[in-house]
Amino acid sequence: MKVSVIGTGYVGLVAAAGFADHGNDVVCADIDEGKVERLRQGEIPIYEPGLDELVERNTKAGRLRFTTSNAEAARHGDAIFMAVGTPSAPDGSADLSYLFQAAAEVGKHLEHYTVIINKSTVPVGTAERVARIVREHTQQEFVVASNPEFLKEGTAVEDFMRPDRVVIGTDDTRARELLRQLYKPFFRTNDRIVFMDARSAEVTKYACNAYLATRISFINDIANLCDLVGADVGSVRQGMGMDPRIGPKFLYPGVGYGGSCFPKDTRALINTAREHGLSMSLVAAAERINEAQKLVMIRKLRAMIDDVAGKTFALWGLSFKPNTDDVREAPALRVARSLLNDGAKLRLHDPEAGPSFMAALGNGNADRVELCTDEYAAAEGADALLLVTEWREYRSPDFDRLKKLMAQPILIDGRNQWDRARLEGMGFRYAAIGR
Repeated sequence: MKVSVIGTGYVGLVAAAGFADHGNDVVCADIDEGKVERLRQGEIPIYEPGLDELVERNTKAGRLRFTTSNAEAARHGDAIFMAVGTPSAPDGSADLSYLFQAAAEVGKHLEHYTVIINKSTVPVGTAERVARIVREHTQQEFVVASNPEFLKEGTAVEDFMRPDRVVIGTDDTRARELLRQLYKPFFRTNDRIVFMDARSAEVTKYACNAYLATRISFINDIANLCDLVGADVGSVRQGMGMDPRIGPKFLYPGVGYGGSCFPKDTRALINTAREHGLSMSLVAAAERINEAQKLVMIRKLRAMIDDVAGKTFALWGLSFKPNTDDVREAPALRVARSLLNDGAKLRLHDPEAGPSFMAALGNGNADRVELCTDEYAAAEGADALLLVTEWREYRSPDFDRLKKLMAQPILIDGRNQWDRARLEGMGFRYAAIGR
């Protein structure tokens, strides 16, 4: 099948390569000329395990090519996936300007019956708005459907190639059959394609992310209570997770969620509900808890060091989660900015996200921030080490070496990765979340 994908971000690039890997003829478009040229040269602009091999294999096979022309993509595809960014607007709503611009360009160049699929995360009713925009620019027959993505950064390739479900929103029989045939090769033993109307599909995406975000904020609230009453949130989490009605996933306390989805999507859902006279109080509370949780490490640090001004602190883990270089709304940004505002110096390390983190942090405090290529170099001379993101290489460090390197043996474990009894027995002062 001829497939076009508009957008080369996490969703667009993974989808384009994944469809090509199943034998489809795929054109992937982006208006960023530099980005497209790098992709043509085999340079992947994001860190996502397995994506570079997937893109390289299908580019060499001729099944995947990149263009800066949305017109070329529009003419090519029997199915056109819209995977452009929908960032938060100042009021918390989703900014759909990129999507609407792409829809207009696609509409101008349609040459045959086409199914246009919103892959971007969009508010309810967006499929209808996109259809109106496309109709203003073409007389060709087309259908606009919704196909929300459920990819997790760090495992996006695996999630796309072996999806637990595919949600497709359209009432059009012809569009349903085209998308069924496109996705059928992804399900060899069972059919996990769920059809519904477009509005329900749009709500499904937001509902999933809001629910998962709420679980994270809930267990963080429980962790904060455990800190106050002397309980262990690890035991509480285990006892909760054994209940089959609850389960253990997304019940790991920490320093809050970040990334490109949960913060943006919870705000957009709250804004959509507000437009319809609904407060969405539970989701709003989850968002408030999460923002406060990003500074829980600072509170714990201040309980051990009264004045952080002039002190040096090491941060391990800068991306919002492991196995990605994405720092959008990463808790480490809040932690770093808070410490810098109070006059501290920072030594930073992350396996992949260092450059993007430094760009997001800005140059205002360049003289007090050092990005280190080695985690032990970051810890050298530090008055405390803060574990913010639980990359695998941080799970079992050489604590004897750390103690010798650090100015003060203080560890703030923002992900509950380390053994308190062992570390305190070695002479460290240790703090974690809800323990």
